Amino acid sequence: MTAPDTRALPTLPLQINQGSPTHRFLQVFGLVLLVALAFLGSRANSFQVGLLTQALIYATAIAGLNLVTGYTGMLSIGHSAFFGIGAYTTGILVTERNWNPLTTFIVAFALCFIVGLIVGLPALRIRGINLALVTLALAVAFPELIDRFPGLTGGTLGLNVTLTSLLPPHWTGIGIQNRFEYYYWISVVVLALVLVLCANLTRGRTGLAMRATRDRETAATAVGINLAWIKVFTFGVSAAVTGVAGSVFAMYLGSLSADSSFTLTLSITLITGLVIGGVATVIGPIIGGLAVIYIPHWTEGIHQGETEGLFFGVILIILMFVMPDGLMGLTKRLTRHVVRIKPRAPTGPRPSDEELLVAHDQIAHPDPEGKGDTTLALS
Repeated sequence: MTAPDTRALPTLPLQINQGSPTHRFLQVFGLVLLVALAFLGSRANSFQVGLLTQALIYATAIAGLNLVTGYTGMLSIGHSAFFGIGAYTTGILVTERNWNPLTTFIVAFALCFIVGLIVGLPALRIRGINLALVTLALAVAFPELIDRFPGLTGGTLGLNVTLTSLLPPHWTGIGIQNRFEYYYWISVVVLALVLVLCANLTRGRTGLAMRATRDRETAATAVGINLAWIKVFTFGVSAAVTGVAGSVFAMYLGSLSADSSFTLTLSITLITGLVIGGVATVIGPIIGGLAVIYIPHWTEGIHQGETEGLFFGVILIILMFVMPDGLMGLTKRLTRHVVRIKPRAPTGPRPSDEELLVAHDQIAHPDPEGKGDTTLALS
């Protein structure tokens, strides 16, 4: 008896070259799947559409936090303040100036970007837990600042945006009874644009500089990366993205209260979602946004009362024990046994031997004052 011929059977894991037709097909298939899921979500009942909208808004905010914490390694506990700045920017412009809510997104993005640049300045001198404390102070101070200007923000009474200002435009064909479907699609489009922005930013030269800053600052400086520019710029973009999420939140909620919606608890929620979804991943924020909305909802359905938080905490501990790298990290480890994407070969010019020797010498003997040559800057 002859042995069966196994030459035709593929061996695992399958090797797929990046940019190949098979790789492109998988990308298109994943995109079509996400679009199909988005349309399926819009067909749910009003309550479920509301939950999905909140999850997508949180996913957008987590995507912003992921830039500064996941890719650049700077722990921020103050993103609730950026979220609140974006929300109040939309609320004030719509209430006081009768702006179109969608137009206010641009102002919120620009304003939060500027505030993010300012908040990111301490990152030039401090890092780690000390930087986290600086951002913590921002999160704690934001509700107090809002309460100090009741004529503009409503103070402790909150800011209420009239429903007529938030109704869908006539050209959408969506009536007042289905307005939450309109908010859902806005959150879908904003999240999609943010994910495209984050993907392009983190996969280019700036993304390489961000990861180098996170993993080894001394070596990053030695090869010419401008750490100051990377840190401040990333903080600005991160704050701007989270601010736009706050603007969508203001449209969806219609009533803003800094003492209940933009406290330190929100910052902790965003960090929790980032860890559950997976840091330094593009899809991780979506998973994290769904987790921080649906896990409390499910635990509330299991048992009402004070034990609700206990159930939520137990579930989080179990999730972190099973997948310490987040759900996307677990997914990557499992899929590597089936499919592996081989990166394409670099097409740029190869560094000269002199440049390699200089880089090696700088890494071995870094400049303690950080004034080394920056001719190889990745920024």
